[in-house]
Amino acid sequence: MFREHPALLLSNLSKQYDDGTVALEDFDLEIPAGAFFGLLGPNGAGKTTLISAVCNLLRVTDGEIAIFGHPHDSMEARRSIGLAEQDINLDRFLTARETLIYHGGYFGMEDLEARADEMIEAFGLQSKRDVRAPKLSGGQRRRLLLARALMHRPRLVILDEPTAGVDFELRTELWRYIRQLHAEGTTILLTTHYLEEAEELCDEIALIRGGRLIARDTAEGLSDHFGADRLQDVYVKAMAS
Repeated sequence: MFREHPALLLSNLSKQYDDGTVALEDFDLEIPAGAFFGLLGPNGAGKTTLISAVCNLLRVTDGEIAIFGHPHDSMEARRSIGLAEQDINLDRFLTARETLIYHGGYFGMEDLEARADEMIEAFGLQSKRDVRAPKLSGGQRRRLLLARALMHRPRLVILDEPTAGVDFELRTELWRYIRQLHAEGTTILLTTHYLEEAEELCDEIALIRGGRLIARDTAEGLSDHFGADRLQDVYVKAMAS
């Protein structure tokens, strides 16, 4: 019987920086297609290195990465990934609409303008479509980051702290859109420091510490394993052990 390739497969992934820092060590992870997966860990745990490696933004020391069965550095894999970074890195000289069109052009999209207009409307940026990034509010920039990540219709969307620094109203709005995205079949990998966000949204959660995977399960399963009532208590126990 045909078995669908996992959305993300990491095998024996290791990364050591030039200064000797080991960011990832023998890291294995498989995320099935269609999953809503959370990755939790403190600053310095290796989350950013992992995401950068998956998105082919840095070279790993050892190991293999496959995206829907394709090597992560292939064009097939790159087209399959959409990344919304934690840091807001928008080109200051491009308008909101130009940002989306430029991004889509990198992937050779044919319906650039129609898709850009669709994303502008979906994220409530109609009145800001011709406004350059520096003149957008923090919330509007966060929306544009997510719109850009989704512009080329990726099958795997990586959200790195997508609601960091946004107010409750926008956070709830982003949750609603992310849920809809997942319901349509998109695989989502979420990193967040808001534990209630992971508990509310994710089907499965992995805990990472010191570049190693220390636990993986549903929020309920993690609570049972660590003898805790809440994910917050799970996190405290896991990172202290």
